[in-house]
Amino acid sequence: MHLKNRIFMVAAVALGLVAVLAGGAGQLRPLESAEKRTGIFGHSDKETIYFWYTDETMTSFINSAAVTFGEREGVRVIPVLTYEGEYLEAINQASLQGGQMPDVYLIGNDSLEKAYLAGLAGETQDAGAVCNTDNFPEAALLAVRFHGKNAAYPLYFETSALIYNESYLADWALQQARRELAAADGDEAEGGAAGDGESDSGLTEEEAALAQQYLENGIPATVDDILSIADTFDVPEGVEGIMKWDVSDIFYNYWIVGRYLVVGGDAGDDAGAIDIDNPETVQCLEVYKALNQFFSMETDTITYDSVLQDFIDGKIVFTVATTDVIRRLEEAKKDGSFAYEYGVAVMPDVSAELESASLSVTGAVVVNGYSEHKELANGFAAYLVNDCAKDLYEKTGKLPARNGTEEDNGPAQIFKLEYADSVSLPKLMETGNFWLQMEVLFAKVWNGAQVQPLVTELAEQIAAQVANL
Repeated sequence: MHLKNRIFMVAAVALGLVAVLAGGAGQLRPLESAEKRTGIFGHSDKETIYFWYTDETMTSFINSAAVTFGEREGVRVIPVLTYEGEYLEAINQASLQGGQMPDVYLIGNDSLEKAYLAGLAGETQDAGAVCNTDNFPEAALLAVRFHGKNAAYPLYFETSALIYNESYLADWALQQARRELAAADGDEAEGGAAGDGESDSGLTEEEAALAQQYLENGIPATVDDILSIADTFDVPEGVEGIMKWDVSDIFYNYWIVGRYLVVGGDAGDDAGAIDIDNPETVQCLEVYKALNQFFSMETDTITYDSVLQDFIDGKIVFTVATTDVIRRLEEAKKDGSFAYEYGVAVMPDVSAELESASLSVTGAVVVNGYSEHKELANGFAAYLVNDCAKDLYEKTGKLPARNGTEEDNGPAQIFKLEYADSVSLPKLMETGNFWLQMEVLFAKVWNGAQVQPLVTELAEQIAAQVANL
C-alpha cells in the first residue's frame, strides 16, 4: 500500500474509537492451522501465542522468527496473516471472543492511541531491556511511546530521502571544474563535454581532482543548492528536468514543514502540543510555493511510481523517495533498465535559515492487553525487533529500526540517518483528518494560493477539533 493511501485509511477511522470497540472481525488466514501445530488428536501442552499481521511481504520473516523462537523457548508461535481492512476492529473482536486471540500483532505507530484506549495495548514489559538508545534511535522509541509509557516495540520504519543520479552529478562536477579552470586561464568555459558520456581517461589530473572536489561538495545541503545546480548544469540529452517528486502526496512534501509544524509533540500523543500557525511554517511554505516556478509538476496527474520511472529512465537528476527505492533501483540496474549510478542523501534544508525534517512511520510490535500470555508475548516481541532485525531487510525489503543493522548498505544507512532526525506520524485521534487537510493545503499552495490564510484556517480547524473531542 502506498503511504498516501495508508494515511488516508488511518484518517478515515481515527475519530472512530467506537468502531474499534464494536466492529466485526475481518477475514483471517492462518499460515498454519492450530490443528496442524497441536496435532489432530489433542492439544500440545506447549504454551501457544498467536501473532497477527497484515503485510504478506512479512511472511517469510515472521515464519522464520516463529520457528526459531519456538524451538529456543519450547513454545509455539502461530503467525496469522489477516486482511488489512478493519484490522484493529478484527483484533478487538477476536480478543473479546477469546480463544485464538492475537497475543502479539503488528501495526503502524500512528494507531497506538486507538489500540491503547481500546485495551488492545498496554505498557510493555520491555523483555530483555531492548528498548533503549543503544539499540534504537530516539525517533523509534518516541514512535512507540504513549503518554510516557512504552506501548510497543519498534520493528521497521519508512521515511523519505533525497535520491540523485550520481552519473549526472559527476557530469555536472566536471562541467564546473572545466569552467573554473578555463576562467582561471582567461578562456571561455567549455561546459558540458562529459555530459555526452565521455570517459574520464581524457582528463588532466587537475581536471579530475577539481571535478572530484565539486562532486564531493555537490550533494545539496539546501533547496538553493538544487536550484544552483539547475542553473549551472548543461544537462545531457534526454533529461527533462533537474528535480521531480510526488507533490500530490503529503509524505513526500512534509519535509518542507516538518521541523516547525508541531502536531502532538515529540511522541505525537499530546493534544496540548499543537503549533501550526507559526512564522517558520509560513516561510517554509512560501519556499515550497516558489518551487513551482522551477519544477513544474501537476498535482492531479503525478504519482510516485511515475516519478520513480522517470528517474530510472534517466529523465530527472533528483527525486524524493521512500526506502523501497533501494531495491527497485538495484533490480533495475541488474536487468539493465537503469544505466546509471545513484546516491541517497538526507533531505536538504529548506534554506540556510530553515531546517527540514521528513515524516516517518514505524512498524510497531504490540502485546495485546487482553492476552493471557503476556510474558511470552513480550519475549517474542523483543526477540523479533532485536535478535531478528539483521534478517529483516533481506527477507522483506523493510529497513529495521534497530541500530547496527545493514551496515554494509550505504543507501540504507542514509535512510537510517534521515529516520533518526524525522518527525513521527502522530498518534492523536483528534487530528485524524489532519493529513487530508494538509494534502489540500499543499495542493493549493503549490498552485499559487496565499499561504498565511490557509495556515491560519488549518490551525483554527484543528484547534476546534481538539476542543470538541
